[in-house]
Amino acid sequence: MRDIDVDPASLDPVETASRDELTELQFARLRQTLQRVYQHVPHYRETFDAAGVHPDDLRSLADLAAFPCTTKEDLRRRYPFGMFAVPRERVVRVHASSGTTGRPTVAGYTAADIDTWSALMARSIRAAGGRPGDVVHVAYGYGLFTGGLGAHYGAERLGCTVVPVSGGMTERQVMLIQDFRPDVIMVTPSYLLAIVDEMHRQGIDPAATSLSVGILGAEPWTGDMRTEIESRLDMHAVDIYGLSEVMGPGVAVECAETKDGLHLWEDHFYPEIIDPVTGAVLPDGEVGELVLTSLTKEAMPVIRYRTRDLTRLLPGTARTMRRMERITGRSDDMMIVRGVNVFPTQIEELLLRVPALAPHFQCVLTRPDRLDTLTVQVERRPGSHPDDAPAAGDRLESLVKDVIGVTVTVRVLDPGGVERSAGKMRRVVDNRPS
Repeated sequence: MRDIDVDPASLDPVETASRDELTELQFARLRQTLQRVYQHVPHYRETFDAAGVHPDDLRSLADLAAFPCTTKEDLRRRYPFGMFAVPRERVVRVHASSGTTGRPTVAGYTAADIDTWSALMARSIRAAGGRPGDVVHVAYGYGLFTGGLGAHYGAERLGCTVVPVSGGMTERQVMLIQDFRPDVIMVTPSYLLAIVDEMHRQGIDPAATSLSVGILGAEPWTGDMRTEIESRLDMHAVDIYGLSEVMGPGVAVECAETKDGLHLWEDHFYPEIIDPVTGAVLPDGEVGELVLTSLTKEAMPVIRYRTRDLTRLLPGTARTMRRMERITGRSDDMMIVRGVNVFPTQIEELLLRVPALAPHFQCVLTRPDRLDTLTVQVERRPGSHPDDAPAAGDRLESLVKDVIGVTVTVRVLDPGGVERSAGKMRRVVDNRPS
């Protein structure tokens, strides 16, 4: 595992700015952004007027709470280009989310936006432990998904050699890791584990590869999964966060020297935590839904965008900017099973306590009669004996009942029995009638 050296001269000066300096910068940028969207985006002018607020009403950062939130549904209603704050001709690139229902949400970027994004991704890779001159294996998907190109441009900006593999073709991923000897891999945590499984299948020791840093995002994952990845690969596993509606990856990242939460790049994004039911703003330290406002985006600024991601805000450590705790789940993929709130990350944390089980799982919801039923499909670890599977399943059922308080059925499948994904893993399969 690489030693993480932090040269203060390599940091952007704003990374160590005081809170007062950050607040002054955020306020100036926020006022400018509110004025621009009110003038150029009909959706914001209409919703601000309906709420009885005007950009001139912002006299402190706390006043932002009076402005209405933006949702994914708002973006879909204005599909494809109705949320742009600049003429379409100034937009040099579009990305779109991979929604499972309805129209995708479209994000636009000016040339300046691409430059900002590249700089923030370079800052993020540096904070995560990447260094100029590293070989970076990018296994996020390219195309409309923001992960691949965001990682690619950021690594190039930092001065790295980029291997643009994209997702899929797992055998080829392993071959290139063996042949090109990358220092850094950027990939979803679930797909990294699939790559590790393929290494084992080929008789390769994952801990003996060249990989020193894994920058993992696009889906929630737990501290226990970090421990598993770091022990199996002898590498730093660092969380990165972003979403296409706000920018893409690089909104926040863990610093490799502390790994104690993701530092938000507050010079470009203003965070709030709200109660997902009432919408009330919660103080730092309380868990709720993350809401983000872009401060520098030209093509498509978003005001108080409801991410649906559940976390809390904490003071800065490795950087002066605030941290967000690792995402614990989403307010819209939370499962309610017979009155109990259940998140996939809770299931993951518990199954990692059972040595015979692998961290590949899906939660399947059904309603065979009038009651919802949750079945957890999970694999036994390669090399474990099939006869151990029933006891392992019983153990996970007991843990879920004791810790979460809900009864589930666990189906232990052979290795490879749970569907794989080269991108975000589909953790919840809802087969209940509409």
